Amino acid sequence: MSEPLIGVSTYLEPAARWGVWELPAALLPAAYPRMIQRSGGLAVLLPPDAPARARAAVARLDGLVIAGGADVEPALYGAERDFRTGPPSEERDAWETALIRAALECGTPLLGVCRGMQLLNVTLGGTLTQHLDGHGGPLGAAGVLGSHPVVPVPGTLYASIVPEESAVPTYHHQCVQRLAPGLVASAHAADGTVEAVELPGSPWVLGVQWHPEMGDDLRLARALVAAASASGPAPARAPLEGLAPASAHAGLTG
Repeated sequence: MSEPLIGVSTYLEPAARWGVWELPAALLPAAYPRMIQRSGGLAVLLPPDAPARARAAVARLDGLVIAGGADVEPALYGAERDFRTGPPSEERDAWETALIRAALECGTPLLGVCRGMQLLNVTLGGTLTQHLDGHGGPLGAAGVLGSHPVVPVPGTLYASIVPEESAVPTYHHQCVQRLAPGLVASAHAADGTVEAVELPGSPWVLGVQWHPEMGDDLRLARALVAAASASGPAPARAPLEGLAPASAHAGLTG
């Protein structure tokens, strides 16, 4: 059997100069494709594109990862911007929202990482808390991951993959506020923060608030790759029924 093709979303950012060039770049930390490769998949990067092309992209994939990154635009879940929320990334929001919807409609196995979990919740009609203390790295050490334990909810998909309490690499300042209809929490931090969500009844849809690509535990990625291997070609997959409307909140498109 050939290696399943796993798409990973990327983002467009100004990049540091390399050689004589200083140009915008489609960026993604190398830890993401390495995680997929180490777990038996073939990684392909998905830079932002026209949302209308998302379904065609997903139709060529066996699995999808929505990567972490910038804060989700608060208007997408009907909120005013908190002063601590980062600048908007409208192109990325629109593209990744469309990718999520296409994966759900096609029955493509989907893993959301940090921002990816938050955007999954927003896409399906949930909301976010725009600032949360205590889940970033060490105080005063920007860009350094922290670690804290998460506890799985018995009977969930996540608990079937990681059944025990485990320490995870974490760096975020936003989190799920109200779960979207249909989503369930499948892991929590000690302070009650939702650390994982999933969509019962779907072929394989899971979001985690931490950064599994930055750790050594490959169980999540291997489970995604296994689900992608088992799901079969895109035309043969059963679509997920009962999706929320494409615009659960003002400004949500794709």
